[in-house]
Amino acid sequence: MILGKNSLSAAYAGIHPLLDRALGLLRDDGFLAALGTETQYLEGEALYATRFAYDTLPPEETFFEAHRRYLDIHLMLRGRERVELAHPGGLTLFEQKGDFYAYRGEAEQRLLLSPGTFLVVFPEDAHRIKLMAGDRPEPVEKAVFKILLYP
Repeated sequence: MILGKNSLSAAYAGIHPLLDRALGLLRDDGFLAALGTETQYLEGEALYATRFAYDTLPPEETFFEAHRRYLDIHLMLRGRERVELAHPGGLTLFEQKGDFYAYRGEAEQRLLLSPGTFLVVFPEDAHRIKLMAGDRPEPVEKAVFKILLYP
């Protein structure tokens, strides 16, 4: 997991070439403004991005998800969202479809995403997103980048 500030994303350069490209786009206001809810393929299935808009949810309406082939970058554009993380080995799998694995269980870490921050989750990072940051739902917008690590 990497939790960072958009303005400092260049500090993570060199980990993976597609991660470098995606982290550069975190600072590209033109790209982010043009990104829509239709998936934009930047390097075919190896790197793509989508914008999401939704209201955050109470914990009982959410679950952990993980991927074995992809890493995700979650970039908060508007609003706040609490995220919980855990290793998939400590969770209970209840659904699997393609590279999407859904789990239930307890969080090991908790963090808050707000505009100006991003979160990189690797295959060993099950993540529970869409959680309310306070005591009521709030609208959020975020961009999610997917990078293929294991073809």
